[in-house]
Order: sequence, then structure tokens, then C-alpha cells
Amino acid sequence: MGLLVRSAQFVKCASGASLLPRLFAHSLYEADPKLASCLEIAEWRGGDQALEESLFAEADCVTATGGDETLASIQQRLPRRTRFLGYGHRVSFGYVGQGSLSGFGIKKLITRAAEDIIAWNQLGCLSPHLIYVETGASISPEQFAEELSAELSRHEVEEPRGEVAVAVAATIAARRDIYRVRASSSRETRLWCSEGSTAWTVVYEADPRFQLSCLNRFVYVKGVSNLAEALRAAEPVRGQVSTVGLAAPDDQAQALATELARWGVTRVCPLGQMQSPPLTWRHDGRPSVGDLITWTDWPAGMGLFNWR
Repeated sequence: MGLLVRSAQFVKCASGASLLPRLFAHSLYEADPKLASCLEIAEWRGGDQALEESLFAEADCVTATGGDETLASIQQRLPRRTRFLGYGHRVSFGYVGQGSLSGFGIKKLITRAAEDIIAWNQLGCLSPHLIYVETGASISPEQFAEELSAELSRHEVEEPRGEVAVAVAATIAARRDIYRVRASSSRETRLWCSEGSTAWTVVYEADPRFQLSCLNRFVYVKGVSNLAEALRAAEPVRGQVSTVGLAAPDDQAQALATELARWGVTRVCPLGQMQSPPLTWRHDGRPSVGDLITWTDWPAGMGLFNWR
């Protein structure tokens, strides 16, 4: 977005995440060397205050993405004149209305849900932690979860998740064990997972309470009677929801999106498009480029001043 306003930028990448930004910068240089020369990309371990404060002192605007504590720390270190745009911890979820769970479209709907889960291995703020599914349709939330597990299994063949750190794999395995025990003693919990790996996991629970995933293609499916019940269950994350992927008939989608907006969701999109926001996306409900610009007002039709 800074490039769109032709601003010079210094970009600090997260550790181990500089490859794509550098590829982008090289591609930009081939297309427009002058504009690309205003872009500097670097990577270092956070906490080098002397280096960071030198950069802060020269910046008109600082943008940062990270945990809420990290953002608060950065903001406290900025000069008073420096504008700060912080994008903190956010979560997302999917919502499948009863009216979309019929006919030949169910398979396509489940494919779209799987695509949102596997993109970026569920590690972004636009990734769904869970999917709420309305009850009363020809396919139950539990059946939806089972079909979703089969779809994730198919995707693993074509688009494998890849290796994860030992600690991450251990967390997934431990979480699976919890739901394996619950499923053995209650019909209100079901578990489907990849054999011999932690590649994907689907947990169905009748309890609608919002549950944070341990990510890397680990998703919850929960049944609800309507959107109001889902929002009551998601109350602990109210104000932290970035995106809701919605599946509903056209004559119901507008009302559902309005209800989500009033609850505080800043982006509602069709399920399957959660990970592909448009360029005009207003991140966290803010203007795309408006916050990056310093505006000077000049009333239309106002004549020139004559100074004597």
C-alpha cells in the first residue's frame, strides 16, 4: 500500500520470512527501477533497540503486525509526531447457513472450506479456526465435518502441508489425544485425522463455544441453530475477528453479513475466499491507503491570496 502512494519504505521482515518480499522487490525493480530503489528490505531478530529507534526517528509512519504486547511496545518507543498503524492479534471463522447445505453444491462448498484451511497452512489472521454449520439441513454438522476431513485428505496428496517443527507436531498430537478420549466416551465429539502424521485434523463438537485451533490444518466444526447462537458462542473473541467466510443463499447473505458487521466483524466474504482479500480490502476496517497519506485541504473554487 505504501508503494501505491509512492512512498519510500524500509521493510523489516519476520525471521525466516524475507524470501517472498525480496522476490517481489526484484520483480518490481525489473518493472520500475526508480520506484523499486525506494524500497529497502531487511531481516534481523527483533529487540535491537538502537537500530530500530534510528529507523523510528526518520519515519513519518510506522506500520507493524504482531502480538498486541509487541505493538504496544513499539508504539511507546515512537516519537510523538510519528503516525502508527498496528495490526494485532486477529482470528477468523467460517459460517455455513442451512440454505447452502442442499443439492449438488455441497461438494463444492466443502472444497471451498478446505481451500481456506490449507492456504498458508492456516497460519494467517484470515485463516478459519473453526466453521459453524447450521443444523436442520439434509447434511448435519457432523456429516459436514466428515466430508471436510475427506477433502483435506485429498488435498494432502496434491498440496501437502510439509514438515513442521517438533514442538508444533507435539502440540497437535497432544490436542488430538484430548479429543480422542472425549470421542471415546461421548457422541458429541468426533475426531478425524491423518494417519501417521499431523498433516490435518478435523474435530466435530456439539458444544458451540469458540475454540482456538493449534493451526497447521487443524480445524473445528460446530453445529448451531442460527447465527445468533454462533455469535454468543464467539463472544470471547469479539473485537478480535478479522474475517468470516460465509456460505448462504443470496436472499439471506445480506442480512447475515449485516448482523456480523454490527457484531464487529470487519470483513465478510464468501467461504473459499477468506485467504484472498482484494487489493481494496480495508484491513481491520481502516482505509486501505488513507491512513498512509497526509492530507492538505484546499477548498474548491477558492481564489489565490494576494499578500501585500
